[in-house]
Amino acid sequence: MRPKRPRSSALQSRTGRFPCTLAQWTPATPWTLAALLAVPLVPGCATIGYDFPVAPVQQIVIGQTTQQDVQRLFGNPWRTGLEDGRTTWTYGYYKYKMFGRARSRDLVVRFNDRNVVSSYTFNSTEPEDNKKP
Repeated sequence: MRPKRPRSSALQSRTGRFPCTLAQWTPATPWTLAALLAVPLVPGCATIGYDFPVAPVQQIVIGQTTQQDVQRLFGNPWRTGLEDGRTTWTYGYYKYKMFGRARSRDLVVRFNDRNVVSSYTFNSTEPEDNKKP
């Protein structure tokens, strides 16, 4: 028969006992308990990026639309980056809610070395955004 290995926990003191039991625990103040109970009542939401017009997406023509055209249609990009050494611009809007439906829409535009659109991707959770003209 194997000898029992002692269990360890970050809550155990050097004596091997927990510093207090649940029955002994009391909040520091009544306000602490009230704050802990109120947290689930706060509606949570977060918005990242900024909304951008969807209609001009149809005007992007691969091999023809320039960086200046894209900036004129959508404004300054929310993020810029590189993909395989080529410039990318991202327009994004992401709205998350604790309750209810989240919304998101993003446009990633990739440019070639002449600053002309080489490809783009548009995604949205809004059904009306994905209808073709």
